[in-house]
Amino acid sequence: MSVVKINPQRFTDTRGWFSETWNEERFAKLGVQAKFCQDNQSVSVNVGTIRGIHFQRAPHAQAKLVRCLKGRIFDVAVDLRRDSPTFKRWVGVELSAEKGNQLFVPSGFGHAFLTLEDDCHVAYKVDAYYAPHADGGIKWDDPELEINWPMISGAPILSDKDAALPMLSDAEFDFPYDGNPLVPLSN
Repeated sequence: MSVVKINPQRFTDTRGWFSETWNEERFAKLGVQAKFCQDNQSVSVNVGTIRGIHFQRAPHAQAKLVRCLKGRIFDVAVDLRRDSPTFKRWVGVELSAEKGNQLFVPSGFGHAFLTLEDDCHVAYKVDAYYAPHADGGIKWDDPELEINWPMISGAPILSDKDAALPMLSDAEFDFPYDGNPLVPLSN
């Protein structure tokens, strides 16, 4: 499975709009095959907040379906499958409440986001329960990954946990390669 950008249809009328943000059958046709078991939500108060790069190690690896409920974020997925021809490559996309777009991040990928405005609310579904003993991550600015983060003024805001994440070369993970390399996201 690869990373998939999803643009759910919105049905608009005088009241506002309605959208299906998850439809197992329709999303499966887009390549999203996951049985979600947990929903998570975060609120980031300030612009320039980075959460990640996070993952859970096997056998608790997680796929995620991410969307921005309020504000705008730059969402990133990094291929962490060592046998993949796209190992260490990343894709990024702006997700916003206004657009209602989503990003599916399969297991085997690290995930992070940067808030592009104040008061960002992000929700994501995962297909494996949180397992603290399997929690892992990589430093957001590891030069080996060469992530092209959007410009913000000042240093990014990080949790103590994220500030202490290791570099890729020191991180512990072993994700299998499923034969699907990372592909560029379509618009």
